[in-house]
Amino acid sequence: MRYLRSILPVMGLLFVLQACEKAAPPASDSPSPIPVKVVVVTMFERGEVEGDDAGEFQLWVEEGGLSNSFDFPLGEYPLRMNDDGVLGICVGGGIANATASIMALGMDARFDLSKAYWLIAGIAGGDPADMSLGSAAWAKHVVDGDLVYEIDAREIPADWPYGMIPLGGKKPADTPEDIYTGWTLNTIHFALNDALADWAFELTRDVTLVDGPEVAEFRKQFPDYPNAQRAPFVTLGDTLSASTYWHGVHLNQWANDWVSLYGGENASFLTSNMEDSGTLTALKRLSREQRVDMARVMVLRTASNFTMAPSDKSSAWSTTAPYPDQGMPAIRNAFIVGQHVVNALTSNWEKFEAETPASTPD
Repeated sequence: MRYLRSILPVMGLLFVLQACEKAAPPASDSPSPIPVKVVVVTMFERGEVEGDDAGEFQLWVEEGGLSNSFDFPLGEYPLRMNDDGVLGICVGGGIANATASIMALGMDARFDLSKAYWLIAGIAGGDPADMSLGSAAWAKHVVDGDLVYEIDAREIPADWPYGMIPLGGKKPADTPEDIYTGWTLNTIHFALNDALADWAFELTRDVTLVDGPEVAEFRKQFPDYPNAQRAPFVTLGDTLSASTYWHGVHLNQWANDWVSLYGGENASFLTSNMEDSGTLTALKRLSREQRVDMARVMVLRTASNFTMAPSDKSSAWSTTAPYPDQGMPAIRNAFIVGQHVVNALTSNWEKFEAETPASTPD
């Protein structure tokens, strides 16, 4: 009995310790997620990420100081990051690659993206009515151009301006009401943060852009389009996203109509791209779990080519012709303009971590 009385306090202590051990969270060897300030999203690379002919990603890696590499087996290229909180990704061309790559990054436990700004920065086709080669446009609207009915071009009715009509429609849409045909897809139009786009534009509108004699000579083939004749400039304007690489005067008209129909009367088509509706679809899904803040997404596209041919050449020629100067002025200008915004965000992080910029910068 005395023995039992002597061990009871010990047994009680052991019971308490065991209970506490069970209640305590298990120790984790996993490091805390890396906080990210800005994610730079690029679309393609010409070869290696460093040391050869540059695509969209390489300039950010080499000149943006993204020297830290992270394996990314679910993506197309390794991720790259600098010590200032800027993370770079190259998603691969087309909507499917963009969607998969961004979703994989968004679910990557190594990174805390909850306060990150997203800068989608890449080249695009440009409407010669609005842009010159090398020019940059900040978008407020991204509109998908793949989710359509398309009629064989050889069988388009004579009174139709083009063969594209809304899903569920009977003819090309004339008014916004014509696009609501009972199909419930919600990945055709993405409205971005107007105030953030305005801020980025004001910050970069006077940035000196790269030009070149080859693109300057090419622009002369569009004498009826004053904006196409200009040296590269920065502007505001919206983008149509389609994995189908379309081209021609009639499809250019469709793009203008389509962006206005889905984006509203203030939306204006300036650039054509092949990824952004996929990127935005993934980001929107990730925002449901507060992994991404959709109010911090920016889209910057620079014109590497025009979306229609010069008047003396065919669309078939224009579609397949090499980009003037291999598109390098546009590639470099996407970096130049985008880097201004990235630098402004990171150098003022104490402010912009909590407050999304929405006014003209000082």
